[in-house]
Amino acid sequence: MDTLLSQPLTLSSYPRAIMHVDGDAFFTSVEQSIHPELKGRPVVTGKERGIIACASYEAKALGIRRGVGLWEARRMCKDLVVLPSDYEVYSLYSKRMFDILRRYTPIVEEHSIDEGFADISGLRRVFHASYEEIARRVQRDIHNELDIGVSIGLSLTKGLVKLASKFRKPRGFTAVAGYHIHLFLQRIPLEDVWGFGRNTVQLLHKHGLKTAYDFATRPEGWADRLLGKVGRDIRMELRGVSVIPVSPEEKSAYATISKCKTFTASSDDRDFIYAKLVRNAESACIKLRRYRLCARELIVILRHKDYRQEAVEAKLNRPTSAVQEMVPLVRELFESLYRPGAAYRATMIVLGKLQTDQNRQYELFEDPVRMDAMIRASRAIDEINERFGKHKVCLGSGLHLNRHQRTERDDAPWRKRNLLEGETARRRLGLPRLCVDV
Repeated sequence: MDTLLSQPLTLSSYPRAIMHVDGDAFFTSVEQSIHPELKGRPVVTGKERGIIACASYEAKALGIRRGVGLWEARRMCKDLVVLPSDYEVYSLYSKRMFDILRRYTPIVEEHSIDEGFADISGLRRVFHASYEEIARRVQRDIHNELDIGVSIGLSLTKGLVKLASKFRKPRGFTAVAGYHIHLFLQRIPLEDVWGFGRNTVQLLHKHGLKTAYDFATRPEGWADRLLGKVGRDIRMELRGVSVIPVSPEEKSAYATISKCKTFTASSDDRDFIYAKLVRNAESACIKLRRYRLCARELIVILRHKDYRQEAVEAKLNRPTSAVQEMVPLVRELFESLYRPGAAYRATMIVLGKLQTDQNRQYELFEDPVRMDAMIRASRAIDEINERFGKHKVCLGSGLHLNRHQRTERDDAPWRKRNLLEGETARRRLGLPRLCVDV
């Protein structure tokens, strides 16, 4: 190896100890935890969409990957176990996983349902253990209590631990000390660096870079000129300088809010497709109000059976979080996109130009009495739905949602078909239920 490549990188700040926990095939691991008879078998989720949402490592060994159509996956493996996704149960396991992390440190960032960061700096004295032992305890606790596997990366920055956790999957553990960063980065292709998209990687390749180490050793000014602040931050993170802190606050700032729903069977029913689109708008507005936001821009997307999609956008007259105000425009945009006789497989609503509702002001010729009435109606709907279940109160178009062809993709997850006494399909205890035949 070249002498230059073997030289450690110089750390210019006090080192931190940051951990990244990444679930191994999380959805299917949860299913195998609940259904022990599925362990060791090729399992996939996503039956309701017709596309694989998650594949177990047994399925991945057969070449089955996320995004593959179920018909193709079944062709590759006749014994494949195909399950509908149960996001409610997955969320419960996710909450338990993050609760275990918070036993060790309050500085935990939930990055997604199956991965998160934790800052354990300064905790060696508290637990009478090294940082590596603390991270291994977390990994053992998650396995022992939830019966799922996670891979863990431990290093000085979020950028490094994101790479480390994926270095040895599944159930891997990779700790990258400051004096080993240069050796680790030489084994990481640019495509794997957190924050680099396909176009950025192609640009860096044109400059002769191949690995994360190549980028990290370029001068700071060079990275700044080529990629701006984002490139400068990524370079610093790769060099072991933490510039992106672990943030324990719940995400509340959004550039856009989108809601998409794939049909269990493609449909050419105009009323059904429109009802699905309006339901997307209702769900998006619920999220707007939860974070006290309003939207000024609306995008409607219809996806055809062959995955082609068409979209159109428009601006609302005023920022709003009331679906009643959006529906006339949603209808107009829908009619401009809908093609009679065409089969569609999904609808999507995207709300943009978001602002806080405290900044909302009435314009000269608006009707403030009507606007206030809509706000009060939306609050009343939220209160009712919070008490009795989501969408218990909805727009009239929702009556058409049952007008669709039922197929095997409509099969409910096992937990919804095996309710405890007193539970309903909409209101269930926040408990996963273990399936064991005795």
